[in-house]
Amino acid sequence: MNVYLNSIDGIADAITTMFFSKRTWTRELEEEIRAVCSRVNDRNGKYIGSSIKEENDKYSRWIEQLVKWGWRHTTMLRFIDFSITVEGLHRGGQDDWDSHAKRFENRIIRSSTRLANFGNEMSEWYQGKIIPTDMAISIMGVEMPKQIEVHGDTYVKCVNGYIQKGMEDNPDVKRGLYMLSIPSNFIFKVNLTEFGHVYKERNNNGTANPEVKIACETMADQIESFQSHFNRDLFLRIKN
Repeated sequence: MNVYLNSIDGIADAITTMFFSKRTWTRELEEEIRAVCSRVNDRNGKYIGSSIKEENDKYSRWIEQLVKWGWRHTTMLRFIDFSITVEGLHRGGQDDWDSHAKRFENRIIRSSTRLANFGNEMSEWYQGKIIPTDMAISIMGVEMPKQIEVHGDTYVKCVNGYIQKGMEDNPDVKRGLYMLSIPSNFIFKVNLTEFGHVYKERNNNGTANPEVKIACETMADQIESFQSHFNRDLFLRIKN
């Protein structure tokens, strides 16, 4: 399984939110915030630092203030989005992650078991832990019949079992034989506030599936590697 943090967006917007409540906002200040953010972060939102120390110091102060207030005033952190791609999480684990689709504002697209074909595949986490029946039979050197007759109907051999003849290419029928260990890919977007909730539910200290925990902790590592203030301490403190 691979996890990729594609980008962090909306940091300048989130910083700007700090200056509205007490009417300290000016358009000049907002333009300065956006200019500094564009120089200290790369185009994907990863902190790289500016050649001008004053800009680095300003950015650091702004981010520290944002985190200081944002964990309680969670709307501020909702301006920050993470774009993340996951490759190869098992389908059952993807279903667990899908349970948070409301937190993602439904911004999640995954491999379809209806539109895509799967063979005798499984995610890395399951490899060596389970042996599907098809693979076990092959290892034992047993040759399965290509067709069988059941109650007068003919069924043809497919992945993980048999399908009634004439329906073997029907995607809605084929996916009935797919196992939850098949690897699945998906992309999603989530704001910082909502990611805090997901992290609380799916981190190493919870009861999630082990591969889901790995995915969650890898996301946390990568987010912190982009922006050091967006870390586990913050995720766990966010009131959400």
